[in-house]
Amino acid sequence: MVTLNINGQERKVDVPADMPLLWVLRDELDMTGTKFGCGQALCGACTVHVDGQPTRSCQLSAADAQGAKITTIEGIQGKVAKAVQGAWQKLDVAQCGYCQSGQIMAAVSLLSQTPDPSDGDIEAAMDGNVCRCATYVRIKAAIKDAAQTLKA
Repeated sequence: MVTLNINGQERKVDVPADMPLLWVLRDELDMTGTKFGCGQALCGACTVHVDGQPTRSCQLSAADAQGAKITTIEGIQGKVAKAVQGAWQKLDVAQCGYCQSGQIMAAVSLLSQTPDPSDGDIEAAMDGNVCRCATYVRIKAAIKDAAQTLKA
């Protein structure tokens, strides 16, 4: 039995300790906003926040996630999350949408730590988040838009 703090709620799940957090979320808790992409932490589709830091859930075991505060795309909230989500909608960022939960989680983390990011900050923070549809220009523009919203 593994106990996880997910989106502010304690969840007990009867899974092997080495099961990746991604599969606990998707298969055991039916939280399908976090996506499976590559299974090797190379694409970012499975990004969640662990103690506020973007983390690839496909490579974090359930046992190693115990004691941490885990936030999924279903649980992000607050002014930064709202600004990012608003910018994503305003600029129509998503094309197929598959990678977008991971992109949004990375963007929220970036703007939480760096409210006025430079182009280099954005590129570094979003590096490794792959978009099959190549909406990178819109993603970057949305992050800049969200930063402007947060300044106002």
